[in-house]
Amino acid sequence: MTNQEQNHQRRVRYKGTHPKAFNEKYKELQPEKYTDAVEKVIQKGSTPAGMHRSILVNEILEFLQITPGQTGLDATLGYGGHTLEMLKCLDSKGHLYATDVDPIELPRTRERLENLGYGSDILTIKQMNFSNIDQIISESGALNFVLADLGVSSMQIDNPERGFSFKSEGPLDLRLNPSKGVSAATRLKTISQDELQGMLFDNSDEPNAAAIARAIISAIKKGKDISTTTQLKLIIKEALQFIPDNVRNEEIKKSCQRCFQALRIDVNNEYEVLYEFLEKLPATLAEGGRVAILSFHSGEDRLVKKSFQRLLRDGVYREISPEAIKPSSDECNTNGRARSAKLRWAIKA
Repeated sequence: MTNQEQNHQRRVRYKGTHPKAFNEKYKELQPEKYTDAVEKVIQKGSTPAGMHRSILVNEILEFLQITPGQTGLDATLGYGGHTLEMLKCLDSKGHLYATDVDPIELPRTRERLENLGYGSDILTIKQMNFSNIDQIISESGALNFVLADLGVSSMQIDNPERGFSFKSEGPLDLRLNPSKGVSAATRLKTISQDELQGMLFDNSDEPNAAAIARAIISAIKKGKDISTTTQLKLIIKEALQFIPDNVRNEEIKKSCQRCFQALRIDVNNEYEVLYEFLEKLPATLAEGGRVAILSFHSGEDRLVKKSFQRLLRDGVYREISPEAIKPSSDECNTNGRARSAKLRWAIKA
């Protein structure tokens, strides 16, 4: 018997007809090998595990009007779906830069794009925060187009080891770069009740912020451990038992979504990062340069809207989107994660 035969291990079996745990979805996690299985998942309106489905692609490309020879930036690389479509528009002429802070997903996306033929001659990928956009132009020169998709990618949300979702047991982390800053679990240990209540309301408009903050801080003071997603979910659930029975489960689900969002925004300094990006953005654009920003909650959208409106009044932008562009009902029906998306754009004077 050869060493290869001795070392062979069977795939771990799962209960039922379909795998439920993230790491058991071996077909979805290998889309290049099981294309038919992945396509079936997409046709059902779901996102395969370990993948991300880009939103408002046609609308973004229609606005950016990318032509061969231009230079652009995908400020939030993620899974690389938007990046790929922009690269196709360049037709191997010009250059696209892309940034992302995630040290786990970035190399995977780089490898996927390289396998599709997009190497360093046409694409430069940097692990850095998009708030440092000014550092890009020293190498790229003025940018003809910029895209920033502010949403968290599906492969980050679905992986329980990242702690982004209350739907699976995992460490309460929520950092886009797990090696920087503090986790959400650590943040909760050092925050006051008033500060937590303000965070939940300001970052996600949580209507039950006071009750949830009180329950979390009380649990911590009693020595309860809140280091996993499930532990936080249970405390939120206990705090909302006053909600009427007929709507309680749905309201608890919504509050969990909002609380996890608020914590994620906080530990990643997302508002501060976006504000810095918006302030630096005009200086990186060429005359007539175009920027499209895709946001997924009201706080982000307000920042983008106010920045664009102010800079339009100041003559920095010559035109901005009159209102937010939302995905069509067809896109929302086939991709539930598109429902909260809003697209705004601006053109440099």
